[in-house]
Amino acid sequence: MNATMSLPSNSWERFLRRYWGTLAFGALVIAIIFWGYSTDPNVTTAILASTVRQATPLVLGALCGLVGERSGIINIGIEGQMLLGAFVGFLANVYTGNLFIAVLAGIVTGMVMGLLLAFMSVTLKVDQIIGGTVINILAVGLTGYFYTSGLTTKGKLLPIALGPLADIPLIGPVLFKNPPITYATIVLVFVVHYVLFYTKWGLRTRAVGEHPRAADTVGINVYMIRYVNTILAGGIAGLAGAFLTLEAVGSFERSMTNGRGFVALAVMIFGKWTPLGSWGAALLFGLASAVQTQLQFGGTVNIPHQFIGMLPYLVTIVVLAGFVGRSRPPAAEGTPYEKE
Repeated sequence: MNATMSLPSNSWERFLRRYWGTLAFGALVIAIIFWGYSTDPNVTTAILASTVRQATPLVLGALCGLVGERSGIINIGIEGQMLLGAFVGFLANVYTGNLFIAVLAGIVTGMVMGLLLAFMSVTLKVDQIIGGTVINILAVGLTGYFYTSGLTTKGKLLPIALGPLADIPLIGPVLFKNPPITYATIVLVFVVHYVLFYTKWGLRTRAVGEHPRAADTVGINVYMIRYVNTILAGGIAGLAGAFLTLEAVGSFERSMTNGRGFVALAVMIFGKWTPLGSWGAALLFGLASAVQTQLQFGGTVNIPHQFIGMLPYLVTIVVLAGFVGRSRPPAAEGTPYEKE
């Protein structure tokens, strides 16, 4: 009985030993935010709102990566999936004028790219790094070839205030006054977390990613799990692309993803292949990006802008090296499964 009663305490102690640095850093960030809010509420609110916006495509890309990798498929084609999703969503908005259809078009495009990756990785058993590279090159080539300057969108997704919640000081404008895809992203983080860790599908996904042969022996269809997860993950990446053209910018430019897909991979690893951890890592990177933007355009710091531009990457490297423990990827990721 005593041993049973001590388990929660021991688990809590292990959690604190493992994540004390991350918790301390998070507490420091929160303290700085509230100090800044007491000094200049408008600037602090603007920085935090920008943090959420800039973190949105990164956490979507990270969710895409971890859903695939939890089932054993490495996806370095997130950049291409986002880019092609952004392009098709943009064209759908131009020619239909319907934002809902345009968002769906971006998601479906990402799913098609996910299907292509699954076909190469699961059926053809192509090296998954090469498969992802093919998708990136394909996306850059297609969007560059079919891109036509002068096309204009017919509106973009606008912020929706959630009633009295949007009037809460500091938190309201940051969390409760956002466009639809940003809201959907926050909900999606918790949905993916629940599905991955509290449902039968999530258990099977993790089993396939860790030991596919053992999963196969108990009747789990390894090929089907990997196909479905990779396609759904592609849809999430397509949603990230739709965010860029239909919510954040309202237009399309060549290579407008600007490396966000690769940053999303780093965010996924930073978050230890978990949705909530990836969201926290994306928010950290978004906060650093928002601060460097404020420093550049606020004129408060008189140093070359190249050094200020390094801030998000520098903060991420410092935190990753100094506060976060070693991450362990799923054991079977990147390994094609051969059924006996």
